[in-house]
Amino acid sequence: MDFNGIKAKAQSYESAMTKFLRDLIAIPGESCGEEKVIKRIAAEMEDLGFNKVEIDRMGNILGYMGDGETLIAYDAHIDTVGLGELSNWNFDPYEGYETEEEIGGRGASDQLGGIVSAVYGAKIMKDMHLLSDKYTVLVTGTVQEEDCDGLCWQYIHKEDKIKPEFVVITEPTNGNIYRGQRGRMEIRVEVKGISCHGSAPERGDNAIYKMADILQEIRVLNDNLHYDPFLGKGTITVSEIFFNSPSRCAVADMCAISLDRRLTDGETFEMALEEVRSLPFVKKYKAEVTMYKYERPSWTNLLYPTDCYFPTWVIPEDAPATKAMVEAYKGMYDTPLVDKWTFSTNGVSIMGRYNIPCIGFGPGKEEEAHAPNEKTWKADLVKCAAVYAALPTVYCKNKEY
Repeated sequence: MDFNGIKAKAQSYESAMTKFLRDLIAIPGESCGEEKVIKRIAAEMEDLGFNKVEIDRMGNILGYMGDGETLIAYDAHIDTVGLGELSNWNFDPYEGYETEEEIGGRGASDQLGGIVSAVYGAKIMKDMHLLSDKYTVLVTGTVQEEDCDGLCWQYIHKEDKIKPEFVVITEPTNGNIYRGQRGRMEIRVEVKGISCHGSAPERGDNAIYKMADILQEIRVLNDNLHYDPFLGKGTITVSEIFFNSPSRCAVADMCAISLDRRLTDGETFEMALEEVRSLPFVKKYKAEVTMYKYERPSWTNLLYPTDCYFPTWVIPEDAPATKAMVEAYKGMYDTPLVDKWTFSTNGVSIMGRYNIPCIGFGPGKEEEAHAPNEKTWKADLVKCAAVYAALPTVYCKNKEY
């Protein structure tokens, strides 16, 4: 392979990728409001000569390059989180900024840079005549990931009937290759009480006091969860608290909490629910422990409900997709670090639910995700586009041996 030629071609597209990314940043595109972002991506794919560009019923964009037998996919979710407290930003999150090395703005790392590099990686394959009858490339710009990671691929797999041989997750990887992540689930714990006038609290049964006991048990539970040598420890933390009371002059008659439960390798959602249900105060107060369900329509107004369970996944170091990614990277750059994500990705469905191998490599840094003053680096866009362009040929070559 002409690795030097691929690198040079990727570098020649730096300014085009920068413009594309800045255009995407300038379009607000939080979960369920991605329509204009999707249409901007469609225009770029069509201008660059993708063989087929489709927007499915959920609102995901599917761009195909080539017509070979093996389908290799590059996934980038294109929705972003909100802006948070604007006083924490040093610049306009949508106007962003550009220097010789950086691009700033909401979504720069998480993860609009991923779709930019994937689209141009496919373009480089076409420019360099790397496409063959061996493979077709699918670039997916997926929706609602920030709201419900993997829901988009539940739809793509079950309704669009798409099953790639493997998928590159283009979430930010700090310049490394990532081969797994902890799963997660969203749990609700609710206790009931009896309201009464606040002037005589002994007449009632305060649900907030009950929850206070349970909260301390959750804190201790976090310290005693399963540990995996690669993915690390499972965790549990309280993320939200709710109450019901007739007034500020009354005893609360309901209290509920949301739990963010991170699942390491070997843990299941059944196990996680049972751990909470078995806590002494949960049993004493007859607390109801349930899994949340996600039910929010996409920008196309499609409702596709799912349980808020997002399975753990790990691809082996010696898996064909892992080895091909490492080889493509080493062909142009140094030996990469092969590691894991701290956060969750669409791999929870692609590999976690459907056992389609996933390997991660994307522009930007994890720590930029969801943070104010988010940015990414032009060099990352170029590097990822180059590696993406080389990967399918390396993978198909290795399959022949």
